[in-house]
Amino acid sequence: MTRIPAAPMPDSIRHGLRAVQHPARAVACPHCGASERRPCMTISGRRRMPQPHPARVSAWVRATACCPECQVEPGIDCHEEGRPLRDGAVHPRREVEAREVAA
Repeated sequence: MTRIPAAPMPDSIRHGLRAVQHPARAVACPHCGASERRPCMTISGRRRMPQPHPARVSAWVRATACCPECQVEPGIDCHEEGRPLRDGAVHPRREVEAREVAA
C-alpha cells in the first residue's frame, strides 16, 4: 500500500496548533542546565518539569524587561537601595512587564 504524502501546513495554522510553552524557555536554565527551548529537568535528570524553575523565569525576566520599580535596563539585576536582590530575584512588577511584552 502506497501512502500519499500529507499536504504542507501553512505556518499560521501550525503556530495556532503548537503546544503553548512558557516564554522563559527562550533562555537556558541556570538551575538545572537545560538549554534554550528545552524543558527544565529534575536535578537527577529523570523527569521533565511541567513549569520552568523560578531561577529560569528570573533569568528570562532579567533578559527581556526593564524594571519599573528600580529603573534598570534588560540584562541588569534588580536592586534595592543599591544592593542586588537575593539569589538573582527580580521585582514582581518587572515580571508582569515581561509577561506583557511576551504576550
